Amino acid sequence: MRAGDVVVKVDPHYFRPTEVDYLPGDPTKAMKELGWEPGISFNEMVSEMVQADLEEASRDQLCRDTGFRIMHYNE
Repeated sequence: MRAGDVVVKVDPHYFRPTEVDYLPGDPTKAMKELGWEPGISFNEMVSEMVQADLEEASRDQLCRDTGFRIMHYNE
C-alpha cells in the first residue's frame, strides 16, 4: 500500500444530514430495559434553555452598548 491509496470508501447514501428538522425521541425503551430516569423534567430543561438564551442576549446587548461588533448566526 502506498501513501494516498484509498483504504476505505464511504457510500454517500449513508451520510446523515447535518441539520435535522424533526427528530422525535421516545425514552420508553431506555427506561424499561436500563432503568433510566430523566434527571430533570421537560419544563426544567426548557427553563434552562430559555435562561441560557436570555443570558446570551444580555451579554450581546452589553457588547453592542459598549461598541463591540456582534456576529449574527442564523440557526
